Amino acid sequence: MDSRKQITTVGEGLQVLAPAKINLSLLIAGKRPDGFHEIETIMAKIDWYDEVLIQPGRRAGIELICRGPHWAPAGEGNLVYRAAKSLLESCGLTADIRITLTKNIPAGTGLGSASSDAAATLIGLNYYFNLELDKMKLFKLAAELGSDVAFFLDGPLAFCTGKGEKVEKIDEIFDFTALLILPDVSVSTKRVYANYKHNRQLYNKLKNRIKNHTNKNRIDLVVKMCTNMLAESCFDLEESLAELKDAVESLGVGPCCLSGSGSAMFCIIESGDEEEAREGMSELAEKIGCKSIIVRNNRW
Repeated sequence: MDSRKQITTVGEGLQVLAPAKINLSLLIAGKRPDGFHEIETIMAKIDWYDEVLIQPGRRAGIELICRGPHWAPAGEGNLVYRAAKSLLESCGLTADIRITLTKNIPAGTGLGSASSDAAATLIGLNYYFNLELDKMKLFKLAAELGSDVAFFLDGPLAFCTGKGEKVEKIDEIFDFTALLILPDVSVSTKRVYANYKHNRQLYNKLKNRIKNHTNKNRIDLVVKMCTNMLAESCFDLEESLAELKDAVESLGVGPCCLSGSGSAMFCIIESGDEEEAREGMSELAEKIGCKSIIVRNNRW
């Protein structure tokens, strides 16, 4: 289990870890009057992180630098910049700050990294400037930035509804080890939702089963259902992902579940055994040529 803290002091600055998430279940309740879809999802943070470094600025205003193995937009096109600007403006502050985003988690994978980066920025700046903003204020700012941002302010496990911005923390600790499968495919969340065809009968059936399990605090049984109502839409748009899922499951690693709108998938290692997870990762690489990493539930 990763023992790192979310916030650490680095010289004159502050480093904040921004964890990825996986959707342990994802239901679509239907389309809302505003055109968005109503979702019901159990999300869990995992111990794989982007890094947000906040330091004194070298020039006026907010300076955002993006680096790391994966691309991220610079300037106002990045949620980190927008989060920093929103928080400072809401407090009536002007500040010269330099924010360096190290992008370890690829975008377009259903792992929520951009939302997590934004939440880490809100958390970090609140700490960096000793603003002492309460959770409700941060949640309000988060909801204005994006649907999943609020989830990353708390956790590590929560039931999220609405567009994802209504967050109900689950206090139970659900320990897991998983193989996180990372196809070399980026999926547009907008396209997946646009392609989605609602099945109310299926929704009602799955909702009742999940409710029965959660009422008994059996998150493990929810996970075994491998429920994601966006999967069919995602696989319809990206047939290679459907083929990859079938190939992974044919190896007997376990049920392969899509996270969010894709493209990342995960297999929970039921035993939780590290060696079994490593064997599964090697088998995926050798027999399918598929990149995967071992992840665990995050503690904060």
